[in-house]
Amino acid sequence: MTESGGRPATGVLLMAYGTPAGPDEIEAYYTHIRRGRPPDPCQLRELSGRYAAIGGTSPLLAICEAQAAGLQRALDAAAGPGAFSVRLAMKHADPFIERTAQGMIDDGLSRAVGLVLAPHRSVLSIDQYIERAKAAAGRIELCFIESWHLLDAYLDLLTARVNDAIAALPAGAADATEVIFTAHSLPERILAWDDPYPEQLRQTADAVAARAGLRSHSLAWQSAGRTRERWLGPDLATALCSLADAGREGVIVAPAGFTADHLEILYDLDIECRDLAIGLGLRFARTESLNADPALMDGLAGLVLSAADAQPTRTDGPQPTQTDAPPTHTHAQPTRTDGPQPTRTHTHPIQTDARP
Repeated sequence: MTESGGRPATGVLLMAYGTPAGPDEIEAYYTHIRRGRPPDPCQLRELSGRYAAIGGTSPLLAICEAQAAGLQRALDAAAGPGAFSVRLAMKHADPFIERTAQGMIDDGLSRAVGLVLAPHRSVLSIDQYIERAKAAAGRIELCFIESWHLLDAYLDLLTARVNDAIAALPAGAADATEVIFTAHSLPERILAWDDPYPEQLRQTADAVAARAGLRSHSLAWQSAGRTRERWLGPDLATALCSLADAGREGVIVAPAGFTADHLEILYDLDIECRDLAIGLGLRFARTESLNADPALMDGLAGLVLSAADAQPTRTDGPQPTQTDAPPTHTHAQPTRTDGPQPTRTHTHPIQTDARP
């Protein structure tokens, strides 16, 4: 595959967590997440009930496809048609990372940029995508965009969503309403690894709060897995109880760790969290998801262009086989961070369709 000038196109491996395509695929999907261990009948009934409550199927796959198409359009506009070839890949559902990478090899691509549709990096999230992509890439030279939690386009869109939610409040209600920024919880053992995930969420929240002129904001973690180990906290349910105890009248939840509507948004927040907030006497609102907003796609396209420009160019042409020299991969070193001291009181049965 080449661009119009005869040079080989640069691939973009656009990765996301995945979701079951329909009710019949829920068991197989969660079996894959659980490394071959199927959910027990009670877990499966609960999971199926959650999907049924949001209409039977998560919209995540369709949104990710729209994001891939939007990123392709943005790259075509910036670099010319054919300069980049965006390929969608999923961690736990079809099209799997390995299948997509093999398609890039089969098409003769020799270099690619890896990008995960999650802004905050963790060893237990983004790094796992990177390792899967490395193992599947063969002779394709890969570089990775490891995080984009301070990307201007992302921050601007989050700020606009927060401002829209505040503007929709009843007159005089803003001062008594707390904005809580959330992301998917992870096991707290990441704190012992100097994992950047908690600090990157804090940096995102602080940047958006400054742009929006918020007087008060806080962080919470959502959608933790139900396992024996402790997960990052405070969880969102605990945070809502604390707000009610403190006499706050309302809450706006800004799920900054997610870029698309999916089960953790449409069920965990719009149904479960909303019901809890109302039961506590809190007015509840959630910021609109970014989904395939063209401004976000333009911002991500800029990151891809910069990464591709910094990547060495092969001089010996594409090498689609996987039996010669080992692949070359580059990615940035992790940054040292300090994370919050976690507690957890609210859990979910197993991971759902958009953990980072």
